[in-house]
Amino acid sequence: ATGTGTFLAEVVKHIHKKFQGQQGIWSNYVETHLVPRLNGFELLMASYAMAHLKLDLLLTETGFKPTTNQRFRVYLTNSLEEHHQDTGTLFANWLSTEANEANHIKRDTPVMCVIGNPPYSNNSTNKNDWILDLIKVYKQNLNEKKINLDDDYIKFIRYGQHYIQKNGSGILAYISNNSFLSGITHREMRKNLTDNFDKIYILDLHGNSNIKETQPDGSPDQNVFDIKQGVSINIFVKTKTKSTNCEVQHFDLYGNRNEKYQFLIDNNVVSTKWAKLKPKAPYYFFTSDKYENSDKYKQGFKVNELFEIFNSGIKTDRDNLFIDFDKSRLSNRIKKLISQDFDADFVKEFKVKDSGSYKLTKVIKDKHYSENHLKPIQYRPFDNRWIYYDPNIISRPAAKAMKHLVFDDNLSLSLKRQSKFDFSYSFIHRSICESCLFESAYANNTEFPLYLYPEANGQQTIEQSEERTPNLNPEILAEIEKSLGLSFVPEKDRGNLCFANNTSELRDDYKQTFAPIDILDYIYAVLHSPSYREKYKEFLKIDFPRVPYPTDKDTFWKLVALGGEIRSLHLLESPKVEQYITQYPIDGDNVVGKPKYIHGKVYINEIQYFDNVPLTAWNFYIGGYQPAQKWLKDRQGRTLDFEDILHYQKIIVSLTETDRLMKEVDKLFINL
Repeated sequence: ATGTGTFLAEVVKHIHKKFQGQQGIWSNYVETHLVPRLNGFELLMASYAMAHLKLDLLLTETGFKPTTNQRFRVYLTNSLEEHHQDTGTLFANWLSTEANEANHIKRDTPVMCVIGNPPYSNNSTNKNDWILDLIKVYKQNLNEKKINLDDDYIKFIRYGQHYIQKNGSGILAYISNNSFLSGITHREMRKNLTDNFDKIYILDLHGNSNIKETQPDGSPDQNVFDIKQGVSINIFVKTKTKSTNCEVQHFDLYGNRNEKYQFLIDNNVVSTKWAKLKPKAPYYFFTSDKYENSDKYKQGFKVNELFEIFNSGIKTDRDNLFIDFDKSRLSNRIKKLISQDFDADFVKEFKVKDSGSYKLTKVIKDKHYSENHLKPIQYRPFDNRWIYYDPNIISRPAAKAMKHLVFDDNLSLSLKRQSKFDFSYSFIHRSICESCLFESAYANNTEFPLYLYPEANGQQTIEQSEERTPNLNPEILAEIEKSLGLSFVPEKDRGNLCFANNTSELRDDYKQTFAPIDILDYIYAVLHSPSYREKYKEFLKIDFPRVPYPTDKDTFWKLVALGGEIRSLHLLESPKVEQYITQYPIDGDNVVGKPKYIHGKVYINEIQYFDNVPLTAWNFYIGGYQPAQKWLKDRQGRTLDFEDILHYQKIIVSLTETDRLMKEVDKLFINL
């Protein structure tokens, strides 16, 4: 057992119930059968002592009367460490009796049942070779840049699995973090568990406040513990004769804490109305069937397979050093940094010190300041700032994609691969991009440049921008050509001349071929369909989006036109953003305080406000941010100048129009 005192005490209580009317043999049973077979490991002295005390008090209450000085087999040891190789030899004399006994259990004892509440710790300190080697089977074939499988609870699942496999049969039963049920990087873990157990029971207790999890009716869902992370009860059963197919049973338990407690008191494995799952490749999810539209969804193309080159956004590790609202102020700061002519206050304010793998004080040595490294950066939606972008100095420059985004005539589609929230994670921009574009808590947006540019001696030139090539997979393009009966061209004018009579309708002659910009706009329209986001929301939380192949030319071009409108709105390049729907009626110092929304007015301080702001725009989400709110909050204490005030009014138009166009897109989505 892990969480030993509590769990072993529950085992004793359960067994004692079976001896009603047999008290005369209870003491004998405890001494000869029960105590010798209950084993527990505790890492902390206080928990170790409490486990012994709890078991002693409980057995005394049951009427147990010992006849020997037999100790409880709860030992002070790290469960996740392998048994000592010298146990049972002369060298064992150098070991304490406690460690020696624990080693004997780890090495020789046939374990039939492993139960407990393992600790959750993503930044685990349990990094000994034995357990790291065991969890390798959960990491094989993942081909992921970042694998979040070193949490202690995952190590304990693998630890318990190891002992059950070693014995040949048995039961592993934990209440644990439930992130492994649907995590994308946990797919090989789930596959391995189904390969090695005959039956798996998952009672998902939900209660994840990190994602503001709710019950199906929308009311709050509470955790059974005083923690934020959702949990589940997991029972893994292995028999001597492994069947070919693992039977996975699942039950969702929502409600407040007391309701969940009562359900658990009133029910057991037999009485619970399980739903049978059929985990399928490639993800093998251990969750209720939220993926009922999987077959149709999989028929679309994955965005990360359409774009051949992509990368995460830039991470400086020192944003207040390398990024600024003001270009000249940033320039002066970087000159001081590279010259190394700075004082202790500068070091403290801008963290000019080495940390982890980022050795800032070393990378700035012998570097020369260059005005060419001052670049605009998409910092947040509608929030453009300046960065000193020298890939040799920046912590994580993401150069694979960013080197293609230093030109004004390129575009990038920003997406997130995984999210804990419903999908709204798409944004188009022209410049290089920061890694927290959509949210700060769960960062790392991915950038998909529309075009790739050649390099000359590792440096690109503006002249070479004319030689760009589409960053698109030829095989997928060929499928689109075939389904639409159109030819793909690598470049095509996408200016106002392609529209008929100054409307949003594309001219007929423009529609004879399609270009990269058309594919981008088609994708952007689909990603902004509310019905698409709702229908496939579970898929959109776990991986890059799949987009339906276009099959109808008329629908395709209508979506291209709508996607192009949304794109130009988000770039603030649409003529519509100049048609302000808000006013800024009160004169003042323009200093941003704590923004607030009151009856259509967005107050930036106690007296000044933007008037006639639609609530839709104020509450509109792009990723985890509400841009109309975020843009102002990030400028608290700053004075808005003339351009800032106009820029904010453009944002409001853009968000309002985006909401309107999303409804237009939705009317066409039913044809896909």
